[in-house]
Amino acid sequence: MSETGPDTPEPVVKFEPKARQRTYDTPLDEVGQAIVAKIQRVAELANENCDRAMRLAHKLSMELRAAEDRINQLESEVQLFRERAARAESWLQTIQKEIEEKLITPRLASGTEQRSLP
Repeated sequence: MSETGPDTPEPVVKFEPKARQRTYDTPLDEVGQAIVAKIQRVAELANENCDRAMRLAHKLSMELRAAEDRINQLESEVQLFRERAARAESWLQTIQKEIEEKLITPRLASGTEQRSLP
């Protein structure tokens, strides 16, 4: 045996680094997990799209309701103006009749009498 003194270095034994623990997943398991992960992501995207569509539908529904309310208000105003126009037309007919009876007819009658006298 060889002697090792204080000046002789001891041989260094190098160990290989520990390899990562090997999983016992087969490629089939890895593919299955990848597919499930993708399905989960697709489901998340679908839910986000659905939520966005629901928010948009709600917004459009509120706008439609406001437009319907405005239409009803305008239809009421149109009806009011039609009634006012009909009353105004009735008054104009009454005024026309009064003018004809009080001014035009007596004037025509007096004009006829004056011409027939000479």
